[in-house]
Amino acid sequence: MNEHEAVPEGTRPRKLAKRAYERELRRLQAELVAMQQWVIASGARVCLVFEGRDAAGKGSAIKRITEYLNPRHARIVALPTPTDRERSQWYFQRYVEHLPAAGEIVLFDRSWYNRAGVERVMGFCTEPEYLRFLRQAPAFERMLVEDGIHLIKYWFSVSDAEQEARFRSRAEDPMRRWKLSPMDVESITRWEEYSRAKDAMFAATDLPGSRWVTVESEDKKRSRINVMHDILERIPWRYVEPARIEIPERPAERDTDYVRPNRDDLLYAADVAAALER
Repeated sequence: MNEHEAVPEGTRPRKLAKRAYERELRRLQAELVAMQQWVIASGARVCLVFEGRDAAGKGSAIKRITEYLNPRHARIVALPTPTDRERSQWYFQRYVEHLPAAGEIVLFDRSWYNRAGVERVMGFCTEPEYLRFLRQAPAFERMLVEDGIHLIKYWFSVSDAEQEARFRSRAEDPMRRWKLSPMDVESITRWEEYSRAKDAMFAATDLPGSRWVTVESEDKKRSRINVMHDILERIPWRYVEPARIEIPERPAERDTDYVRPNRDDLLYAADVAAALER
């Protein structure tokens, strides 16, 4: 599929059936939990980078990936606009502190590649800063990989027609309207500029050891299944037998000196759920 053009009618993938999707999603989520146990036990460091078009489905994929993972060992990093102090730092500096330690999985919901995309297109960085980034990014990632970090970079691809449809859906949904920023709307009129920026980024950074993995995302259900399967295939993990947890019997005799406080003195949330039973 060519991102530069609308997807021709009849070539879009058929929507994945809900039952098949939910069955496979559950299986893959269980596998990801098992993979995380290996990450924790082995002290591995996993860094997953999620980039792509606005509304391409990165956030919803990350949500499904992390849904059942132990949050003490899996972190989502979605950094806000840099402060004045951060702008004065080496560009990669504020990302370094979020890299995984032993036993951690870190998922970047957008990453250092902001410079090659949004900053480049919207003029938030200078030409020398942009060119310096394209030179330094491969070296930066090579250092991460050489140090033993499992680095996987995903690009979520969506057509212009589907992106616009998702924008319009968000604009009409009060629960998701916050996901539609002025920057997102701007991307509709700058489609070709973002395409050129993405092509230049791939040319400079799609290199051995840190290749880009493209995830077709016309159908979000398909893209979630595909990216989860890809993670499980690319990380060289194995099953770790979980430690057996013995649940003790509750003691028959308890401390008879304990007196529970008067319930009338406590503050309780109103049982509004009871009204749903009527």
